[in-house]
Amino acid sequence: MKIGVLSTSPKIYSTARLVEAGKARGHEMHVINHKRCYMSIASMNPTVHYRGITLDGFDAVIPRIGASVTFYGTAVLRQFEMMGVFPVNESVAISRSRDKLRSMQLLARRGIGLPVTGFAREPDDIKDLIEMVGGAPLVVKLLQGTQGMGVVLTETKKAAESVIQAFYGLEANILVQEFIKEAGGADIRCFVIGGKVVGAMKRQAAEGEFRSNLHRGGTASLVKLTPQERATAVSAARIMGLNVAGVDLLRSNHGPVVMEVNSSPGLKGIEAATKKDMAGLIIEFIEQNAKFGKTGTKGKG
Repeated sequence: MKIGVLSTSPKIYSTARLVEAGKARGHEMHVINHKRCYMSIASMNPTVHYRGITLDGFDAVIPRIGASVTFYGTAVLRQFEMMGVFPVNESVAISRSRDKLRSMQLLARRGIGLPVTGFAREPDDIKDLIEMVGGAPLVVKLLQGTQGMGVVLTETKKAAESVIQAFYGLEANILVQEFIKEAGGADIRCFVIGGKVVGAMKRQAAEGEFRSNLHRGGTASLVKLTPQERATAVSAARIMGLNVAGVDLLRSNHGPVVMEVNSSPGLKGIEAATKKDMAGLIIEFIEQNAKFGKTGTKGKG
């Protein structure tokens, strides 16, 4: 099979592992920098071009699109979908998961456990907003933040009011969430492929830090999931429409709560913690499911 990996660099760990795993299974692998692609929007003949070459003949594409280029990256992916190329994750599903507010609304509608979350736009709403999520301490999040950036823990009501006012002053869209103290600065990353949890790791925040992201000094270890946690992760990925997802959970007093559903989960931490070939499992999923024109969006939405 001819498989493309939409990524800005072949040197990124996850990209390199996918290429390595694909070649090991006899596939023709290509890394395509989606930021450098350009497209011909033509009736009945959509094409994608890269450095003067028309990209055709691909059986599947694996999107590894960064949050900062979601708009353009999903446009390129959508063009491949219109060409009949099988996407590991569809463009509409990626866009859905990247919109934190929309994704939480969709998960809530389907009864998935979530931290109590508030969203507002005007400063006059601040006090009631804080009370609505249970008061301080609470977490304030930028809607566009990634890897723990734009996430602030406010210990007191006064501090919460000041941080929220500051974000509003910058005309930023934010979420306000209850702080799950009993999680102890740890979360669980569930790696879902094809509707199954194939591995999970516990990420523990560094001392003095409440964000457990590995990029921020967190550590990862193997963890055993409860049946409820496993079912929650699978349901969250399915609701987002993602075939491959990293579902981040917190263990709360009222069961697992979903913090985020990631459409481009990194492979380094999860492979190290589980000792599993996650890249190989993604390639195997493509082998079992890739079919010309097999995409629910076909460029729509």
